[in-house]
Amino acid sequence: MNKSIEIVIVPNPGGVNAHQDNVGIILEEEKILKILSKRYKNVSITEINSKEDLEKLAIRKPDLVFSGVKYFNFNNRNIWLNDYLEMYDIPYIASSREALDNESNKSKAKKIMRQAKIKTADFFITTPGKHQTELSIPIKFPLFIKPVIGGDSRGIDANSIVYDFLSFKAKVLDIKLKHNLSSLVETYLPGKEYSVGIFEDNTNGSIRTMPIEIIVKKNVNGHSILDFDTKKNDEEKVIPVTDIKIFNKLSKLAKDSFKALGGKSLGRIDIKMNNRGVPHFIEANLMPGLRKGYMYRGCLFNLNMNYEEMILFIAKNGLASKVIKNKVIKKVLSTTTLRLVG
Repeated sequence: MNKSIEIVIVPNPGGVNAHQDNVGIILEEEKILKILSKRYKNVSITEINSKEDLEKLAIRKPDLVFSGVKYFNFNNRNIWLNDYLEMYDIPYIASSREALDNESNKSKAKKIMRQAKIKTADFFITTPGKHQTELSIPIKFPLFIKPVIGGDSRGIDANSIVYDFLSFKAKVLDIKLKHNLSSLVETYLPGKEYSVGIFEDNTNGSIRTMPIEIIVKKNVNGHSILDFDTKKNDEEKVIPVTDIKIFNKLSKLAKDSFKALGGKSLGRIDIKMNNRGVPHFIEANLMPGLRKGYMYRGCLFNLNMNYEEMILFIAKNGLASKVIKNKVIKKVLSTTTLRLVG
C-alpha cells in the first residue's frame, strides 16, 4: 500500500531498556519496521533528538506515526507528541494526551471510575507523616500500598500489603525515599487478578476485549502479588479466561473503564476480584507494551492473532482514524453547503 509510516523513537540516556518517564511503549523498532514494510511502501524509523527534528516530521506529514513516545523535553519544556501530531492532522496509534493524563495518575483514574459508577477499591493518598495515628486512616486494614504514578509494578513488593500501622508507615516512607512519590493506599482485594486488552476499531467505534488471567506464586508472606520483580523476571503465568460469566463481567468493566478515561484505539485495563468474586478496576494503561507481554498474549488467546498480525492491525487501525476524520469533515461541509444553498 502506498502509505508512509514513521516509527518515531527517542534516545534513551540511561541505556537500552532503562526506564523513561516520557516513553509509554518500548518498541522493538527494527522488528516493527520489517513487519510494516511487508504491507506498506514507505516505512522508516525516525529518532527525534531536537525540536527541529519534530518540525521536519510535521513538514513530511506521514500518513501515520507509529510511536510509544509520550513527550519530548526540549529546553526544559515538554512537548507532547500526540498533541503536536493533532495540530498537523497526522494520525497516531494510541490515545490523546488528555486520556493519558487521566490514566497515568492512579488516584485521578480511580476518581473517574467512581464518577462513572465503576467498581474500584476504596482509597486515599498519603505521604510520610500525613497520617500520624492509626485512627486517622480512613479505611480498614488490610491495605495495599503503591506509588500514585508509574507502571510495570514499580514500587510494589512483598511489603505492599499491610495489616498494621507500623507496616503502613514503613511502606509509605519506602515509596517516598525510593521513588519520591506519594502513595496510593487502597482496600486490599484478595481475589484473582486479570488484565483485559482493548482494541477500538476506528472504522466503526466497536470495541473488542481480550481478557487474560494472571497467576502469581505465593511469596514468603503467603500472598500472590504481581510485584516489580515478578514482572521483570517474567515469573507469572498467564492463561485464557474460559468461564463465560467471568469473561463477560471483565469485558463490560474494561469497556466502561476505557470509555470513561477517554481511551482511543488500544489499551489495557487491569482488574482484581474482591473476596466475593466481584471485579474491581485497578488501573489502566492506554499505551500498553507491544512486545510479548499481556497485550500480545490477550490477542493470541482471544483472537488467535500472532505478533505480526497485532502490529499490522494497530497500524491499519491508526491509518483508519484519518479516513474517518476526513469523512466527518466532508459530511459537515456537505451539510453546511446544503444549508447555505437552501
